[in-house]
Amino acid sequence: MCGSLGESEQITFNGETTVSSTSTSAAFHVSEQVAAAVAGGRPVVALESTIFTHGLPRPRNLEAAVEAEELLRGHGVVPATVGVFAGVPTVGLSREQIVSLSSGGGVKKVSLRDLPVAAALRFHGGTTVAATAFLAHRAGIKVFATGGLGGVHHGAATSFDESADMTTLATTPIIVVSAGVKSILDVAATLERFETLNIPVVGYKTTKYPGFYVSDSGFAIEHAASTPEEVAAICSARDDLHIESAILLANPIAEDKQFPPAELDHILSRAWAQAEKNGITGKDTTPFLLDFIQRETNGRSVNINVEVYRNNVSLGGEVAIALTRQP
Repeated sequence: MCGSLGESEQITFNGETTVSSTSTSAAFHVSEQVAAAVAGGRPVVALESTIFTHGLPRPRNLEAAVEAEELLRGHGVVPATVGVFAGVPTVGLSREQIVSLSSGGGVKKVSLRDLPVAAALRFHGGTTVAATAFLAHRAGIKVFATGGLGGVHHGAATSFDESADMTTLATTPIIVVSAGVKSILDVAATLERFETLNIPVVGYKTTKYPGFYVSDSGFAIEHAASTPEEVAAICSARDDLHIESAILLANPIAEDKQFPPAELDHILSRAWAQAEKNGITGKDTTPFLLDFIQRETNGRSVNINVEVYRNNVSLGGEVAIALTRQP
């Protein structure tokens, strides 16, 4: 079975089912609906929370979070939005919890390394790709849909600025549906790192690696899948070989809905110049650049961001269904 859960035990937390992975010795909460769906072999798709805690402006953030869940439910797929609520890593946030996290109020961005700190200090957190993939896999979920991945930042040869998404996905056997890496990253270096880390990148109906806001980043990838069933077959073959890395399913935005590539290049060039002028470095760079793009496009980038996410969630649901139909 593709992406099956490793050795674990079920315990009770606040009256609901909780899965505790003996490989991590840390407990986390799994909603009853998600736990029942996983146990029953029904399709489930994990969704990250940073898209509505940090990625989108209010109230669009909450609208996108709710729409993603309803889109999956409409196709018979159980959504499992992942986040940290009052220090509890949670797979399958309730609607009330999503509303609370989306309202702001000091919610922190939580990557994999931050999970024990969040648990000990009991704060709210939006989980990144790394943390979401880790928790989803530990809960037995096989598919995770997101917007864009983290990767290698420009200048990483001297700054060593690389996303923890990559190293986590190298050891987390899950299918991640995304529209490529974020446009502000070094795409060429990121693809090289994926190769080094033995993380397969499979285009969905394309061998052109998408660039998040645009359907083609200008870089080619070797492999493509034409149907959700082919993706499911790749997943099964990976598991039969006992390979522990994620499968990155690169799903491009439709060309008629993408941001005009030449205009995006011009805006990115100005954004980088402004960041350098303002002395923006390190972890402050990404939010600065994304905010610059949003302002310079009068919000058009937000609309495309939501379209990208919707597209990936829809495909994630199709892949999850295909996985349940495997013999």
